[in-house]
Amino acid sequence: MATPGKAVEGKVVLVTGAGRGIGRAIAMAMAAEGARVVVNDLGVGVDGAGGEAGPAEQTADDIRAAGGAAVANTDSVADWDGAHRMVAQALDNFGRIDAVVNNAAILRDAIFHKMTREDWDLSLSVILSGSFYVSRAAAPHFRAQEAGAYVHVASTSGLIGGMGQANYGAAKLGLQGLSKAIAIDMARFNVRSNIVAPTAFTRMTESIPTQTSEQRARAAARRTIPAERNAPIVVYLASDLAAHVSGQIFYTRDNELVLFSQPRPVRQAHTAEGWTPQTIADHVMPVFAPNFVPLDRTRDVFKGYLP
Repeated sequence: MATPGKAVEGKVVLVTGAGRGIGRAIAMAMAAEGARVVVNDLGVGVDGAGGEAGPAEQTADDIRAAGGAAVANTDSVADWDGAHRMVAQALDNFGRIDAVVNNAAILRDAIFHKMTREDWDLSLSVILSGSFYVSRAAAPHFRAQEAGAYVHVASTSGLIGGMGQANYGAAKLGLQGLSKAIAIDMARFNVRSNIVAPTAFTRMTESIPTQTSEQRARAAARRTIPAERNAPIVVYLASDLAAHVSGQIFYTRDNELVLFSQPRPVRQAHTAEGWTPQTIADHVMPVFAPNFVPLDRTRDVFKGYLP
C-alpha cells in the first residue's frame, strides 16, 4: 500500500491564538502535514490582559526550525482591520489562503450575578466577533477560488453548560450558529465550516479553580491530556479529505472523537382553538416534560470521565 501524502500539503492556513496551548498544537500539526501557517497570537494572558509578540514568534520559529514555513502575526482578532491584516499577510507571504482556524479566546469566569459588563463584552468580542471578523476577511478569497475551510474551536461550556461561564459559554455556543450559517451561505462556493470542541490541559484549564476535591480531580484528569491530541481532527477538517464534511460539531476527549447532535424538534402539540397559559400547563407541559433537557454540565453528560 502506498504511503499517503501529507493532509494539507501546499495549503495556507491561518490559526488564531496559536502562540500557546491548543492553538500552538494545531499550528505545529498543520505545518507537519505540509501547510504554510500564519501564526496569530496577541500574546495576552488568559483573561485578555497584557500582550507580547513572543508566543506567536516562538511558534513560527519552531515551525521553521522543523523545516516548515510560517510567519507570525500579532493583530487582535477583535479588531476588524486587524483580522483583514492577518488574511493579507497570508496572501503577501504565501500567495493564497485555504483555511482559517478560529481558536483565539479569553477566559474571564465569574458567577452570573457577579459578572461585569467588561467580562461579558471582552469575551464576546474576542471569541464570537473575532471569529466572525477573521472568517469574513477570508470569505472573498475563498469565494474567488471556490474552495476553503473554516474550523471554529468551541467548548462544551457552550454546547452543554458550565458554571460561572455565562460569557464564555454564550460566545462559544454562538460559534455553532456562526459556523452553520457560513456552511449554508458558502456551500455553493465549495467552502466548508465545522466546529471542534477540544479537551486538554492548557493555560485556560489550569486557571480553573481547584478549591474542592472534585475540582482538583478534574484538573488532575485534564493534566493527562496534551493539547496535541486535539490537532488531528482540526487538520483533517482543513484538508481535502473532509471535502464532504460541513456544518458539523465534533468533540475531542483524549483519543476519543465524538459527533454532537444539533437542536431539532422532539415533541409537538397542536390545537385548533389555540392555547391559554392554563391549557399549556394542563395539557402540553405534562407531555413535553419527559423530553426536557436537564440542567447538566459536561461531566454529567460524559460520565465515568472527568473532562
